[in-house]
Amino acid sequence: MLLKSLKTWSWLHKWSSLICTAFLLMLCITGIPLIFYEEINDWSGKKVNVPDLPDNVKLASMDAILASAKALYPDLAVQYVFRDSDEDKTWTVSLGRTPTSEDGIKQVVVDSRTVKVLAQPKFDEGFMYIMLKLHVDLFAGLFGKLFLGFMGLLFVIALVSGVVLYAPFMRRLDFGTIRKGRTPKLKRLDTHNFIGITSLLWMLVVGVTGIINAWSDLVIKYWQFDQMSAMTAPYKALPPPKKLASLQASVLAAQAREPDMRLGFIAFPGTDFSSPHHYGMFMRGDSPLTSRLFKPVLVYAQTAKLTDSREVPWYLATLLISQPLHFGDYGGLPLKIIWLVLDLMTIIVLWTGLMLWWKKHADKPIALESSMIRTDSYLIGDSGSES
Repeated sequence: MLLKSLKTWSWLHKWSSLICTAFLLMLCITGIPLIFYEEINDWSGKKVNVPDLPDNVKLASMDAILASAKALYPDLAVQYVFRDSDEDKTWTVSLGRTPTSEDGIKQVVVDSRTVKVLAQPKFDEGFMYIMLKLHVDLFAGLFGKLFLGFMGLLFVIALVSGVVLYAPFMRRLDFGTIRKGRTPKLKRLDTHNFIGITSLLWMLVVGVTGIINAWSDLVIKYWQFDQMSAMTAPYKALPPPKKLASLQASVLAAQAREPDMRLGFIAFPGTDFSSPHHYGMFMRGDSPLTSRLFKPVLVYAQTAKLTDSREVPWYLATLLISQPLHFGDYGGLPLKIIWLVLDLMTIIVLWTGLMLWWKKHADKPIALESSMIRTDSYLIGDSGSES
């Protein structure tokens, strides 16, 4: 029974690994520059230079900041207003042809003290954009995300089955043994197993969070159906406001509702994170964890009056936490370096696993299906004839 069980796990490990390996290698390689996204942008000269002013300089109103950006693109619709850091020195205004358009987006970085335009970054071109799109959706939109999510699921299956097979393998060897004096296959096998087991937890975390992130579009759509529709139900029959109320007054209304939280970003009426009638004020905490958990506060865009505020449901909270955890961007540069090392270790695991399969079939072009336990011996540790 045990032998039959090991053969099943061996088959599962082999095929789940083989199907996803090429895509996982691509994700690991493209993930390296994404770990250091901010540092690379600074190094390449894309960092916005914010002028030094006295600390007691009064911040401009959100209406003035918005007007400064709108003056450049009066025919475009404002979609979002957000900031990239905890500082209040700059706000970025994102504009598009319509509130929901995804192409032709313009971004304007405005100094929140002087309301001067500091930059107009282009986020849809260049090396980092290509890396991001390959990593997120293969330039294939929702289908690409779901496909990569399925590859992530196969990766997790390969990890779990690998752990099951690792237990009987380690009965013969001390932990960490790499048999350098034996055949290249045994050395490759030991390297694959040792690095795989030592980086297992990280690979599981990145694999599971990658699967969750792949479902982000569908999770947000469900949140709109589940929560946002209930919060905006009383306004459903009303026409969209022809003139929007003061953005500054709307921000103050949201801040009064959540005085212990900070404003993270604003979704304008008609966007995916709001309704045709509301400003979506997304508040967040100050700790490394709570700064990733946004709390929506809806303000009626015609009168700047508070409408509703609710905690995000568990499924959206899971998505928000998984995104920074996937790239290790919540613990500063030291954590990013750790993520880099573990990413490189994963590449070694994937490559050595692929080479084990390739070398076996290159040496034995005719598979011995009648003796699976022997042909797959490198997976379950039955290497007695070479040890």
